[in-house]
Amino acid sequence: MKIRCVVIDDEALARKYLKEYISKVPFLEFVGDFNSPLKAYDLLERGMIDLMFLDIQMPEITGLDFLRSVNHKPFVILTTAFKEYALEGYELDISDYLLKPFSFDRFLKAVNKVNSTILSKKKKEEPTSSYNQTDFHDDYIIIRADRKYYKINYDDLIFIEGQKAYVTFHSEGKKKITALASLRELEEKLPEKKFIRIHKSYIVSVKKIDALEGNMIEIAGEKLPVGKSFKMKVSELFGLDE
Repeated sequence: MKIRCVVIDDEALARKYLKEYISKVPFLEFVGDFNSPLKAYDLLERGMIDLMFLDIQMPEITGLDFLRSVNHKPFVILTTAFKEYALEGYELDISDYLLKPFSFDRFLKAVNKVNSTILSKKKKEEPTSSYNQTDFHDDYIIIRADRKYYKINYDDLIFIEGQKAYVTFHSEGKKKITALASLRELEEKLPEKKFIRIHKSYIVSVKKIDALEGNMIEIAGEKLPVGKSFKMKVSELFGLDE
């Protein structure tokens, strides 16, 4: 499983270089970059990030003060031009401290250390099995979200809503679960006889569809749009010619 990374730095050039470095490492996955720590807060609190590259000196709030405010803290690598904050950073249990400008070799050393720690921790916590972000089975799917693993039976799943890099699973008898995943992967791996994509932002359970009216379907009390490129396939379910 890849390590999901976020970059927080008020300097655009610094974010660009870190994004390029991340793209060169096979076990890293770039999720996003932000020019303010506050914009990343929701992602972190939902447990969507494994590793945060964090600048220290920023206008709204310093990286260290932000780090103190985060409840669900991921692994943290501080990136800064100021060496005097190193001790304070390590007191906050950071993984490494990169002094700008730093080379790719130094970056690689830092992320390898994080990767080794994660692998070691995973062996202790999951000695017999582990799941990826989404793990598909004959009758159910396993979803990783909020630092937990959720099991959703296909028969209970009503529809899946795509939101850029995330998807929200709507199912019977459970709260909405938002996870880092792609609708494209879900469309390819979910049982095609049980699920159908109706829009660039929606996959629905075939048996849960109640009605089709124009370019909208009714499903479990919700009305969802049918995209133009998906209309023919949806119409075929109702025996209609488009």
